[in-house]
Amino acid sequence: MATVPALATPSVEGGLARYLRDIRKFPMLAQEEEYMLAKRWREHGDPEAAQQLVTSHLRLVAKIAMGYRGYGLPLADLIAEGNLGMMQAVKRYDPERGFRLATYAMWWIRASIQEYILHSWSLVKLGTTAAQKKLFFNLRRIKGRIQAIEDGDLTAENVAKIASELDVPEADVIDMNRRLIGPDHSLNAPVRADSDSGEWQDWLQDDADDQEETLGEMEELGLRRDLLNAAMSHLSARERDILQERRLRDEPTTLEDLAQKYGVSRERVRQIEVRAFDKLQARIKAAAAERKLLQTH
Repeated sequence: MATVPALATPSVEGGLARYLRDIRKFPMLAQEEEYMLAKRWREHGDPEAAQQLVTSHLRLVAKIAMGYRGYGLPLADLIAEGNLGMMQAVKRYDPERGFRLATYAMWWIRASIQEYILHSWSLVKLGTTAAQKKLFFNLRRIKGRIQAIEDGDLTAENVAKIASELDVPEADVIDMNRRLIGPDHSLNAPVRADSDSGEWQDWLQDDADDQEETLGEMEELGLRRDLLNAAMSHLSARERDILQERRLRDEPTTLEDLAQKYGVSRERVRQIEVRAFDKLQARIKAAAAERKLLQTH
């Protein structure tokens, strides 16, 4: 599979309002047209086909990036990162699998934006637990749904609701909320105050429906679960147990507890954990590379 070439797409650097106006010029594709373009790119490396696939989904990228605008980072940067994810999606998209490109691309766009956010936020480390990452990326959405519009700390009742829904300690909710407090902007706000340029929401359009998104999420989750389960099967029973207890739980079991369980030292448990994790990573990378190779032939 060829690498997606540098595409002549509108630049966000020219101004956000102008960029949003420019990307509306690219028409959305009918399903059959999208399929044929994807075949041309996948089988012949046609750069024009790749460009049409990317540019027809730039509004989808902008829509998804807008959902992350509350993290204190420039929206233009989020869109630029999302566009990189879109290009990766086009590179790997297989039209024969039966779903639309937008369904597949959402995951690459979100992954690219989220990785950028995590690397840009000094208060959020990549080594945080799965629950903390889930809290980081879902707190604002849940606050909006339960109409928790407090400018400062959340009420005790709302803290309890959010902690219960995400299954995290209330202290974590309070701490994360304080990190994320910042100016927010309404989609009904005008793009420019000094012109009749319309509202932000006028420039955005959803390229996919909820059913496709749900199916895409289920498929992506299934692929990740398959890779993890296959890799875990290559570990010994003790390695699997220690790795699950130490790395795959929101509240890891202590080295002391595992040392007592297996009758070894804490340092020995730590060594087994590190070795098992390295083996797991190597297996997952190898399986992912093999899957990618099969998809490109």
